[in-house]
Parts: sequence; C-alpha cells; structure tokens
Amino acid sequence: MNFDFATLAGLVFGTALVSFAILAGSGFGIFLDLHAFLIVVGGTMANTMIKFPISGVFVSMPVGLKAAFTNDKLQAADLIDLAIRLVKKAKKTGLQSLEGQKVPNQFFRKGLQLCADGKDEEFIRKVLTEEMTQEIRREEIGSNVFLSIGEAAPAFGLFGTLVGLVQMLSNMSDPTKIGNAMAVAMLATLYGVLLANLFALPISDKLASKVFSQHNQRALILECVIAIQKLTNPTEMRDILEPYLANNQRDRNEESEASAPAKIDSKTSARAKKKT
Repeated sequence: MNFDFATLAGLVFGTALVSFAILAGSGFGIFLDLHAFLIVVGGTMANTMIKFPISGVFVSMPVGLKAAFTNDKLQAADLIDLAIRLVKKAKKTGLQSLEGQKVPNQFFRKGLQLCADGKDEEFIRKVLTEEMTQEIRREEIGSNVFLSIGEAAPAFGLFGTLVGLVQMLSNMSDPTKIGNAMAVAMLATLYGVLLANLFALPISDKLASKVFSQHNQRALILECVIAIQKLTNPTEMRDILEPYLANNQRDRNEESEASAPAKIDSKTSARAKKKT
C-alpha cells in the first residue's frame, strides 16, 4: 500500500485555511465552547450508532479510514504484466511453483495459493468472488458511516443553535448570560458545518470512489488468477485482460511491443554489416 497524500494534503490545507481565517480576525479562544462541541459530536455519534451496528461504527470506520489514506501499489497494467510473468513461470515449472510467491496484493496472493493447491476454476472463482463481495461490503459500510456523520453533524449544529437561542431568550433579563448562550448558538452551527464538509463528506466521497476502483481491480485480479490456473497463452491472456486498461495504457503497451521487434531487427542488421 502507498500513502494517499491527496487526502492528507486536503485535510491539512483545509484546516490551515480555516485556522488562518480565525487568526486573521481574533484568537482561537472565542471559537472554543465545550457545550456546543458536546451537542454536535455527541449527537452525531449517537445518531450514527442508532443507524449502524457496533461493528459498522467501530470496525468499518478504521477500515474506511485506512482505505481513504492509502492507495494500491499495483495499477491495472502492472497487474496484467505480473500475471503474464507468473503464467510463463507456471508453464515452465508448474502451478505448484507459485506457492509463496511474493505479490504486493493480498487478494492476488490468495488466488495464487489456490492455484498452487490445485483447486479447479469453479472453486477458485467461488472463493475469490465471495471474498471480493465481503471486502467491498465492509468498505461500503465505512463510506456510509462517514456519509451519515456528514448528514447528521449540520443538523445537530442547528439543534445547538436552537438550544443557544432558547437559553438566550429565556435570560434576556440577565445581560451577562446572553453572550454565552449566543456563543453556543453560533459555534454549534460552525462545528457541525466543519465536521461535515471538511472531514466526513469528503472522506465518504473518496471511499465511494475507491470502492468502485477496488471492485474493478479485484475483478481484474480474479480473471488474472483464472487465466493463470488455465495456463493461458500469454498473448491470449493479454488480449483477454486488455479491456480493463484505459485507452492510453493500451497505446503504451502496443508501442512497447511494437518497438521490441524493431530493436531486434536493428541489432541483426548491425551484426550483418559487421560481418560484411
């Protein structure tokens, strides 16, 4: 796994921008209020725990955060090239030689282990499809949890605002209490908006996009493993797996393949000239 710097950069940049806007006009102290914080954070967490089971909140959230802050090392083109190298090795030394093969992707490693164990295509497809489904489901739950937080936080910020207004209106006779009540009213909305739009909703959207890309990647790996199990011809294997590549990646592969014979011909002609 590679660290996803875009997620970290967005969070750091957003936090720095908000902090600069606060410090430009005043200090941090006037933007801190425990009552408003408890209303927004406590209410949002209670709402999320009502919507989802405990496993969804405390298990899927770490899974979702990990997915949001990491990227897979291997792209589609890398997976296809790796699969072709492995099928060439399997053709020479047998599928048993794939056991313990060092592959960065855990899903791919499991598929190779099934091939080395001599499992048939139907069994391999069934096992990997079920694992793919369950892993995607866990990531989807993580995305939904953050979406729920993003939807609930502004609502509880509004609730905090209403609480502050009620307290303010009920104490109009005591001017010393009006300021604290108004602070709760305004800061609760501020906390809810920041929690939703700077953290929860962006994380949810990123997880949703990664769930889609992970599904495509695992589908590609599944086809790679099946092709290896069948000891498919490498050229046919590339043709079968090529639809998973973007058009620009296909063009680069075609250019690299076309340049290889040209280099061989140039070397051959150079040797012929030397002999003459």
